[in-house]
Amino acid sequence: MQKKTSSNFKYYAYIFCFWLSATSTYAQQIFSANKYPLTYFRQPLDISPPALAGSFGEIRGNHFHSGIDFRTNQREGYPVYAVADGYISRLRVQNSGFGQALYINHPNGFTSVYGHLQRFSPKIATIVKNLEYEKKSFEIDEFPNETLIPVRKGEVIAWSGNRGSSGGPHLHFEIRDTKTEETINPQFFGIDIPDNIPPVIYSLYAYRLNGKTFNESTPKQAIAISGSGGNYKATAPISLTGEVGFGVVTTDRHNGLSGTNGVYSIQLELDGKMVYTSALERFAFEDSKAINSHIDYPTYLNTKRSIQKSFVEPGNPLSIYSNLVNNGRINFNDGEIHQLRYIITDSKGNASTLSFSVHAGSAPVVATVIPSGIIYPYNKVNEFNSEDIKVVFPNGTLYSDLNFTYKKLPKPQGNAYSTLHQIHNRYTPLHIGFDLWISADNLPEELRSKALIVNSNGSSQGGSFDNGYVKATPKNFGSFYISVDTVAPRIIPVNISAGKSMASLSKIFFRLSDNLSGIKSFNGYIDGKWALMEFDTKTATLWHSFDERTSTGKHTLELVVIDMKENTRKYTVSFYK
Repeated sequence: MQKKTSSNFKYYAYIFCFWLSATSTYAQQIFSANKYPLTYFRQPLDISPPALAGSFGEIRGNHFHSGIDFRTNQREGYPVYAVADGYISRLRVQNSGFGQALYINHPNGFTSVYGHLQRFSPKIATIVKNLEYEKKSFEIDEFPNETLIPVRKGEVIAWSGNRGSSGGPHLHFEIRDTKTEETINPQFFGIDIPDNIPPVIYSLYAYRLNGKTFNESTPKQAIAISGSGGNYKATAPISLTGEVGFGVVTTDRHNGLSGTNGVYSIQLELDGKMVYTSALERFAFEDSKAINSHIDYPTYLNTKRSIQKSFVEPGNPLSIYSNLVNNGRINFNDGEIHQLRYIITDSKGNASTLSFSVHAGSAPVVATVIPSGIIYPYNKVNEFNSEDIKVVFPNGTLYSDLNFTYKKLPKPQGNAYSTLHQIHNRYTPLHIGFDLWISADNLPEELRSKALIVNSNGSSQGGSFDNGYVKATPKNFGSFYISVDTVAPRIIPVNISAGKSMASLSKIFFRLSDNLSGIKSFNGYIDGKWALMEFDTKTATLWHSFDERTSTGKHTLELVVIDMKENTRKYTVSFYK
């Protein structure tokens, strides 16, 4: 079977390229030459026609969207089908993230992923529940061996839901390379979404780079454009001098019940020659945060507008780029008129173009404002020390050389045990966190185990006390100080009270909250025995579903909730079943 599947790859790829060439003049130039099977997988849902609430590679906060989100008519409970033969290779239950998710390894070297599930099929649900009781944990991440849960193509494996970090009922679906674990655009595999609508281009920007690092001070010029239906152009010629980068705001829609989705590829031509291509065929999860380098991050923070830059920072690890000339930076200094064109394509091959001309050398170079600071190279370990703090940026933290700034500010009012330290500014994105030590000021010994670092918004960065300092690893620049968390989490009973009969109810509900460090663990015990409690982070709801383990009669429930600083809250109640 494996040999037959592999031998068909060339056929699949040929059909795919033929379809693309029929769909769009430009599609075959940018769609991958990799061989993906077009008929091996079926749709994961039987909703017709299929519609997406989110496309592959779509721009999300701090990451590219790693799959496609199938709409489920704003409700839960649609059967979810195995898209091909295989075996359940991963069972995952989380408070947030995918909530409840299944992973299926297939013989052809790919893995399908199904997220935000309402519930698993009975045979899978029994295995999951037994694992949770065995490990005494609601959250599990297990990798069964290939003989435990085999599945067949078209078998119902779950029902669609809204669990985890989901903004509404839908099915999150992915196809990954089993070996590398890179996620791949499912539409390469014949997961068809009806679409003959080209992307929409909203705006065009020019960045006056002039050999400098891109940052929040880089001069930016909005260029007026007009058009629709796939054809756009600048309303007037543009005069530019020096080194320039461009950026566009663009989205896509498909036929039917479509949301505003992301595009597949962005190409930029200069005088008929390609100087930049980004194409979202596949990416590695560890690189996904580099979306903050792909877009104009300062503008996104200020306006939530996603301008996709067409020039690449040297520390950007994404493998989505090709055809780069000078990393997409263009020099306009010859006094000539140059013709530029964007070609924006969706995953079905529909293309839109944006044409504009640039008159080079007719205006003075606009100087880039550079604030005073310390230059830290993007490709080295960098360290900053002062009397009260130490900061270390590991190699791989920065996307470009950084003109680092630091400022010591007054101690915040309230529960603060250090001055406020402004570590650069929030407009420079980081790929990984940096190590931060802050010297503690008059921190009593009995509070040292409760100490942590918070930012100026009061959000915990975690941390622990060591030798006079509190150390944490913030993920973003900002202003930080030491505080303490001595307050236990809060438990609010929703439908249970002392002596209440729960005979007619299937679940016990609670609400949980914590004031600072966040909830670390929760455990329920009925008559002294561990009982499965399930939690949904987005609603802060905790519940227990009654089963055969709770018989008729009187019972005692004890709920224990602990935060990240080991502050503990207990709730005990007797009830009848």
